[in-house]
Amino acid sequence: MLQSTGFSSLASLAISFLATPALSAIVPRQSQDAPTVQVLNGTYSGVHSPEYNQDFFLGMPYSQPPVGGLRFRPAQSLNTSWTGTKNATQYSLECIGYGSDQWVLGNKISEDCLTLNVIRPSGLTGEALPVAVWIHGGGFTEGGNADPRYNLSFIVQQSTEMNTPFIGVSINYRLQAWGFIFGKEIAKEGSTNLGIRDQRLALHWVQENIAAFGGDPTKVTIWGESAGGFSVGAQLVAYGGRDDGLFRGAISESGVAAGLAPSSVTPESWQPYYDKITATANCSNATDTLACLRAVPVDVLSDIFNSSVTAKAPFSVVIDNDFIIDTGTNLTLNGQFVKVPYLLGTNHDEGTAFGARGINTTMEFLDVVTAAGVDNATAAVIAVVYPNIPEIGIPNTFIGHPSASLEYGLQFKRAAAYGGDLVMQAPRRLTSQSWAKYNTTAYTYVFDIIPNGLNGDVGATHFQEVSFVFHNIAGVGYNNSVAVPPFEGKPESYVQAATLISRSWVSFIVNGDPNYSEMNFIQWPVYTLDAPQNIVFDTNVTCLAYLEPDTFRAEAIAYLSETVLVNVGN
Repeated sequence: MLQSTGFSSLASLAISFLATPALSAIVPRQSQDAPTVQVLNGTYSGVHSPEYNQDFFLGMPYSQPPVGGLRFRPAQSLNTSWTGTKNATQYSLECIGYGSDQWVLGNKISEDCLTLNVIRPSGLTGEALPVAVWIHGGGFTEGGNADPRYNLSFIVQQSTEMNTPFIGVSINYRLQAWGFIFGKEIAKEGSTNLGIRDQRLALHWVQENIAAFGGDPTKVTIWGESAGGFSVGAQLVAYGGRDDGLFRGAISESGVAAGLAPSSVTPESWQPYYDKITATANCSNATDTLACLRAVPVDVLSDIFNSSVTAKAPFSVVIDNDFIIDTGTNLTLNGQFVKVPYLLGTNHDEGTAFGARGINTTMEFLDVVTAAGVDNATAAVIAVVYPNIPEIGIPNTFIGHPSASLEYGLQFKRAAAYGGDLVMQAPRRLTSQSWAKYNTTAYTYVFDIIPNGLNGDVGATHFQEVSFVFHNIAGVGYNNSVAVPPFEGKPESYVQAATLISRSWVSFIVNGDPNYSEMNFIQWPVYTLDAPQNIVFDTNVTCLAYLEPDTFRAEAIAYLSETVLVNVGN
């Protein structure tokens, strides 16, 4: 039985609309003239895509395989070279994960998975190009860089059509317990936050090798969505905001550092899960339980991770007094982040993925609130600032009907507004304000478009901006029995919105500013404390976008930030 835990169980409400076809669906025909590139360790032969006039270099390791004695250890840099030419013509196996982005969809997985892909326009001449490094989402428990919904060809094609080309990179990183196991033994050894450290090593590989592909290592933007967005936030605050020169800009879609690494998750609080893992693996009596776990066959250990043993374990970034030295909220508030331009935003109705369903009474609502770790007095205030008034809840499109009451609950819109604000809206606003406070450029957005296959019950929920950002008009990765291609049967305004959004992202990646010449109908302003504004993407308004003050649910979100985020750490 597939496991659904923590952040992943919340994200699955959005992900369940989606599915992934076989990997072969996104590997293009190879022309006779295969591109080659020489990196520090040797020479790779890639794939030329005549469809897009792009070169693909796929499945290249950036780390030694994290297996055997390197299991549950920080990823190690490559230490061997080769002669001749290695093929980089197929996506690698994805990291082991559990959920709809993995086994249910038939994706092949492996413990040996720390690879990346490079997608570049063909025939590069002249100056080295900017680079965008994509970090996939999936609640830190599932996902991979071979997912066709993250096909970089479409947005790279948009960049070439704009005459501002860039190179795209997508990475794998370890997931679930493979990448986020914790406990006293893990902390003592310094093997914490492994999945995030994987990403860091991949960024170092990019610095060392991207010039060989025609990229400029001084013009790297890190970019992610959901867990990938939170990962971007983690990289921004890593080592107390130390700038290692790994990137010059950042993009976070639905996820930032604020709210990450809550103070409540400690080696001691995680220990019961670690002990259950070791007991189930027959390692409890070993002198060195970690060494014992490293010797457990991968299939046996995977079955343990994909079971009730880890059902409630919090797989996410933790304070380890090394990579992450404080809560993500405190680091953000204190200006302990890399001071680079930041494009960040959320979807209008995130809470329909992250808010509790089946809430029918105020007492049930209070139970949800106190579950976040706040006291009863604070919960009572939250119940006041999030009243049971459907007109001010989300989504706007949800009307409610008798048949929906059992599934959604009579106080669905209230719970959705609170849940979405706690997980997404409040951390984003706090982050935007901190960037402005420390005189660092930020551009913020709200995505309010309901793609195909969804309805007013969930509105513009989590993940739904991804196909627009990637300019995935053909719906690659959505063509199956459970997901409707997001642009199928939709008006031309949807395609226009995708072009506007993807090209704004391109402009930011290339120039550090999302405004570009074709966007002259509206100026996306820098976020300020005096006049904070979001750009809202909405196909129901003139010109597909408009500006609005970043003041929605101001009192409620401010209270969440001051109590739950700051005092509890979310």
